[in-house]
Amino acid sequence: MNTADFDFHLPEHLIAQVPLEQRDASRLLILDREKQTMVDGHFDQIIDELEPGDALVMNNTRVLPARLYGEKPETGGHVELLLLKNTQGDQWEVLAKPAKRLKVGSQISFGDGRLTATIIQELEHGGRIVEFAYNGIFLEVLESLGEMPLPPYIHEKLDDRERYQTVYAKENGSAAAPTAGLHFTQDLLKKIEAKGVKLVYLTLHVGLGTFRPVSVDNVDEHEMHSEFYSLSEEAAATLREVKASGHRIIAVGTTSIRTLETIGNKFEGDIQADTGWTNIFIKPGYQFKVVDAFSTNFHLPKSTLVMLVAAFAGRDFVLEAYQHAIEEEYRFFSFGDAMFIK
Repeated sequence: MNTADFDFHLPEHLIAQVPLEQRDASRLLILDREKQTMVDGHFDQIIDELEPGDALVMNNTRVLPARLYGEKPETGGHVELLLLKNTQGDQWEVLAKPAKRLKVGSQISFGDGRLTATIIQELEHGGRIVEFAYNGIFLEVLESLGEMPLPPYIHEKLDDRERYQTVYAKENGSAAAPTAGLHFTQDLLKKIEAKGVKLVYLTLHVGLGTFRPVSVDNVDEHEMHSEFYSLSEEAAATLREVKASGHRIIAVGTTSIRTLETIGNKFEGDIQADTGWTNIFIKPGYQFKVVDAFSTNFHLPKSTLVMLVAAFAGRDFVLEAYQHAIEEEYRFFSFGDAMFIK
């Protein structure tokens, strides 16, 4: 399977730069795998696709203001760090720019010394392990000094940080938002719950590896970065009950899918409470064990995310749907429109 099999031309003006004022006013393209049909709608119509007894599974990770701008005290040189994951204590894996000037022992100062970082290990592709020093509570210091790590294709500045958080974001730890959830409002979730749909939350802290372009020609040679996930016993019990009663598990976004399928693989189709790290790469040929339907945004050409969608709905059908979305001028990527695939 070649990466080029998942390529398509995306006009630049369809890349959404700012979120819509009303989250659930996004457009929704509904795909039916069995009927091979697609229907245009609006996101608030997703409630019509959900049935009493179904479970709607959402990723409650919260995005950290993980982009830091500082300087090397001895030279005054500017440095940018993007926090990826907390490895232990005050040590973090980061992406550094310019990495070549940051050797083991190098120090970086942020906010006139309120936060400092020391390089303790060099990794590939601009990665570093740093140890932070500060007074007080790290997350509070980060909130005051850091910026939201918007994807590189978004050039507009986001005045309200909460626009890059889901309304149910709770667990701090992501370097990027689980953007399929950005369409939901508290009001819509209340209506969905009132219909008899069970709202279930899990956590997967999103790293940049999820969005990293596939740079190899052969898809099988691509390696995913590991990301931390957690599913509680209460959530697992609810999902087991939903499955046993013949209803559907409906995931919100690819991060929820990857977590559920990681657990399904680990426990041979069963759903158990679990915590760990996953580097699962779902691509065509994969047999889904847990997820019955899902909502997702429109993704990058040649990305692992569009491959995941193609694994569920079929490559040809998905690329046909993407072409339809382009012709109808749907908005793409983080602040774009959505698909519901059943």
